Amino acid sequence: MGISQEMVKNVRERLARHKDRRIGASKKRVLLILLGGLSLGLSGSPKTSWKVIGAMAKEWEELNKQAAERAINSLYASKLVGAKENADGTFSLILNEDGKKRALTYDLYRMKIETPTAWDSLWRIICFDIPEDKKTARDATREHFLKLGFYELQDSVFVYPFACFKEVEYIAELYDVRKCIRCIVATQIDIEVHLKKIFGLTTATT
Repeated sequence: MGISQEMVKNVRERLARHKDRRIGASKKRVLLILLGGLSLGLSGSPKTSWKVIGAMAKEWEELNKQAAERAINSLYASKLVGAKENADGTFSLILNEDGKKRALTYDLYRMKIETPTAWDSLWRIICFDIPEDKKTARDATREHFLKLGFYELQDSVFVYPFACFKEVEYIAELYDVRKCIRCIVATQIDIEVHLKKIFGLTTATT
């Protein structure tokens, strides 16, 4: 009895998902460094393998050269990174569109909002109305807001005491829901005493 094409397709899809989950720390680091704008010189070709040439910048040195080369070759095979040829015949590693999206996702999980030494007595309120056909994006957006420490006043309405709109925009752009989110700065909230306790704010810190 032969194996159907549909079965083969399902097996390949499962293997692809499994491989995606197993992307290693070195690959994540390479994607994040490239996202930050740092380049890396390479020699070799797509038909053979890529080798790192020259001195590695401080950020790259956190990876040993062998680990970096393995990660780069794997990412290139996955089409998450590409190589741009330079005038001297060497190549520079670049992020492809899929690689950029993946790097943004990894960067998102490292995101933290800086806490100023003094509170400016303003409340940042974030509201969103993300449609049902974007439920996955809606759930992910809520999850990230809570992970960053936002307090959910009511369904899809969050509050935070410090500047955070850049982080909100970053999340919104990643999930393509910018048009569904509104950011508000408020001077007063009727449950301010309760919120101050939640965020550890006192009158003395204002």
